[in-house]
Amino acid sequence: MRLTGFQSGLDINQMVSDLMKAQRMPMNKLTQQKQLLEWKRDDYRETNRLLNDFRNLSFDMTLQRTYSQKTVTSTNDKVSATASSSASNVSYTLSDVQVAKVATNSSTSSAMKDGTTKLDVTTSLWEQRDKFGNFQTKTVSDAAIASGGSTFSLGGKVNGSNLDAITVRMADDTTLVDYDVITTSPDDIVGNQVYLNEETGEFTFGSAFTEDVTVEPISVAAFDFGFKITTYNQAGDAVPQTFSFNGDQTMDDIVAEINNSDLGLTAFYDEFKGGLVVAKREAGSFNPSDTGKEIEFEGDFLTGAMNLNQATETGGTPATVTINGVVTERNSNTFSINGVTFTLKEDMPGQSAVINVANDTDQTFDAVKNYITKYNELIEKLNAKTGEPVYREYKPLSDEEKESLSEKQVEQWEEKARSGLLRNDSILTSGLGKMRSALYESVSGLSGQYDQLAQLGITTSSNYRDKGKLLIDDDKLKAAIANDPNSVMQMFTSNGENDTGLGIARKLREAAGATISGIEARAGNATRTAQQFTIGRELLNVDQRISAFERRMQTVEDRYWRQFTAMEKAIGQSNQQSMQLMSQFTNG
Repeated sequence: MRLTGFQSGLDINQMVSDLMKAQRMPMNKLTQQKQLLEWKRDDYRETNRLLNDFRNLSFDMTLQRTYSQKTVTSTNDKVSATASSSASNVSYTLSDVQVAKVATNSSTSSAMKDGTTKLDVTTSLWEQRDKFGNFQTKTVSDAAIASGGSTFSLGGKVNGSNLDAITVRMADDTTLVDYDVITTSPDDIVGNQVYLNEETGEFTFGSAFTEDVTVEPISVAAFDFGFKITTYNQAGDAVPQTFSFNGDQTMDDIVAEINNSDLGLTAFYDEFKGGLVVAKREAGSFNPSDTGKEIEFEGDFLTGAMNLNQATETGGTPATVTINGVVTERNSNTFSINGVTFTLKEDMPGQSAVINVANDTDQTFDAVKNYITKYNELIEKLNAKTGEPVYREYKPLSDEEKESLSEKQVEQWEEKARSGLLRNDSILTSGLGKMRSALYESVSGLSGQYDQLAQLGITTSSNYRDKGKLLIDDDKLKAAIANDPNSVMQMFTSNGENDTGLGIARKLREAAGATISGIEARAGNATRTAQQFTIGRELLNVDQRISAFERRMQTVEDRYWRQFTAMEKAIGQSNQQSMQLMSQFTNG
């Protein structure tokens, strides 16, 4: 139990608080030390992100493709071309172009029986069954009905509108009985009638047969149907696919399944003509057989309902072109020769196009200039970090101190408090020195005209405040690239031998990598635990000291309260004794 000054009249809470503030002064230093370590770790890691970006860019600058991009021009917009970095600087003349054509086929007439009614592509085929002419047919031969039976089934939806009657052969094999087909209701059967349930394909007679009978062969339009389409790939191999549908599906469903198949086809329902159109997505001729048809199909739905005729296929022809005087064929309008990809857009009878392939010097110039610009940005930020002023009078603020300041004041204070944490840092200054050396040194062992940046028009600024920034003479750099692009590339990309003669980009990448490793050893990264880097271990040590100090402060505070409680009790006892004595004197 803590007594809070009832006897003494003192504000013991405030007194203990003031005493503890004095005791906690070493704790403030520990929390400030922890904050400074965290800021320093974060500054190191931010610097590492800059270095890592530059290291990645340096890797790109070691790749041949950065310097070997090609520019391609065409004298006729009916032919275009692109070139890979491995393509030679050559010229191609293309003439007498006939572009490859895709194979297509379409309904020869409307799929509707009246030739004018349009199919609703979003409504089921079954709901529109009366619109169709020919359709997938289902034939049943010699269906048997045993004695006592009165039904037989075709299975699945069927359209009985064109089926007027069926014939039943009796057991004596000579007597034939015709039954008129109705589709209204089995309750409507009269005389020699049979009810056809179009939803299920089941026939029901008015009464059961007293002997075994056989139904003569019948054919009806079925709505559980399938078909098969075969196309051919570039290797000339057949690509067959079988499709199955039912009457509940729509024309949109059928078209979607064809388009989503592996056949390489584009299909759509032509609402104007009322039929189906299918086309290969890839131009050219791929079927090696004598028929040469690129789209082969089987099934009554396609040949009957949709009126597709395989003989009416058009297209499916290869491209023919004369290249530098040699006539050639290609099964596509896009093809490659020696790293150059040509695209034929239109027929060019009696015309020609000249394709010129040359080095893209502008791309190389942009790549080198961007690299030097990024280098300048990097060293500017690193120099700023290593040269930041130190404001020793500004210490990290405690939570209580922050409460008495505005957000802007806290921001301004902390800006000065964390300034200079990496001032003259040995890891960063060493890394800057290595990068400067990589730029100043010539690249040995090169066979071209250039082995120093200065020969390309890239020099160090004479202004000491720039601290090693590079300046670029654009005209001189462009002239060097145009004059000897391979030499420029080697200066940046050379692998060297026995660790000598490394290209500038490779040396800068190594320097950046060494600096990154040094920083990670000191400040860690997202994958390292606190025990695996120097600042992390220091932070763990500070946390342990803070925990121990907190326990000690709790003990001290408890001691203060025990002392003040004892004082209060003593004062209380003294007051009680005084009152007793005063009472005795008064009574006497």
